[in-house]
Amino acid sequence: MLVLDDHEAAVVRSVCDVLVPGSARVGPEVYIDALMTRMDAEEREATRAAFRSLEDAAAGGADAMAGRAFSPEFMLARSLACEAFYSDFVAPGASGPGAWQEIDFAPPLAARLDKDWSYLGVGT
Repeated sequence: MLVLDDHEAAVVRSVCDVLVPGSARVGPEVYIDALMTRMDAEEREATRAAFRSLEDAAAGGADAMAGRAFSPEFMLARSLACEAFYSDFVAPGASGPGAWQEIDFAPPLAARLDKDWSYLGVGT
């Protein structure tokens, strides 16, 4: 982790898993942490605050999270959770599989892609 501490990373992972069930297995916190390194300080703190504000709701599961569905914090976290999972990112050491395999997204051109996450500073 470059930005998030261990507790924050666990919160990001749990929030993402409630918003996109099954996403914890790809390590969305690694993807989001890498994105946060490119944010300015104000945006980075707003992202941290958004995930912190959803920690208790995530512990309560989907029903508890539904009460936050139209908040700006929810919308930010949901967009990052979806991007982290559906971009087909799988963090080094994460169990996977990625989203594309799960949803059987394998058109010929996509199947030939060599995904390179090095621009995030994350070796895969």
